[in-house]
Amino acid sequence: MGIKQRKEREKEEMKKFILDAAMKLFLKDGYENVSIRKIAEKIEYSPGTIYLYYKSKEEIFFELHSLAFDKFYKCQQTINHITNAFEKLIQHAKVYLEFAFDNPEYYELMFILKEPGNQIVKEKSWDAGMRTFQCLKDNIDECFKQGYIKHGDVLSVSLTCWSYVHGIASLYLRDRFAMIPKEFLYSMLNNSLDYMFNTMNDKSEKFKNYNILN
Repeated sequence: MGIKQRKEREKEEMKKFILDAAMKLFLKDGYENVSIRKIAEKIEYSPGTIYLYYKSKEEIFFELHSLAFDKFYKCQQTINHITNAFEKLIQHAKVYLEFAFDNPEYYELMFILKEPGNQIVKEKSWDAGMRTFQCLKDNIDECFKQGYIKHGDVLSVSLTCWSYVHGIASLYLRDRFAMIPKEFLYSMLNNSLDYMFNTMNDKSEKFKNYNILN
C-alpha cells in the first residue's frame, strides 16, 4: 500500500471514529446538548482535529443521517428481483420494519429526531432520502400498472403506505406498545398490516394473511 492510499485509509478511519462517537452522544444527550468540544472529549482529541474533517456538528449529523439512508437503500435492493408488484410491496414493508427494528439508532436519526430537516434545508438537497422514497414510488407505480391498485395516485398512495408502516415502527421503537403482552404483539401488528394491504389490493376478493412480521 502506497503513502497516498494509507493516508486515505487513515482519514476514513478517523471520520468513522468521529461519527461513531457523535452518534452515541446525539442519541444519549440529544442533538442540542452535543457540541464539537463534547465530541472531541469523547474521542480524546482536540476540537481542532475534528474541524479538519467536519465544519460543524450539523455536518456530522447530516452525514450520519445520509449513511443511515444508504444502509436502508441497500436493504431495499434485495427485493428488486420480485416481479409481482404487490408481492414486492409486501416485502417492501417487511424490509422497512426489519431495518427499523434491527437498527433503532439509525432509524431514530432518519425519521424521529428533528435536526436532519434543518440541515436538509441548508443543503438544499436530500439525495439519500429521496432515493429510498423513489424506490417505494416505483413499486407503487408497478402496482398501478399491474392492476393491483386502481384508485388514487402514485404519490398519495406511496405517502399513505410509508406513513402507516412508519407509524408502526415508531410506536414500537418508543415502547408505545408496552401495554400489550409480547406474545400477542406481532400477531396484532400483522393483523393491522394485513388489513391495510388487503384494503389496497383491488385484485383480491379474499382476505389474505401476509405474515409480514415473523
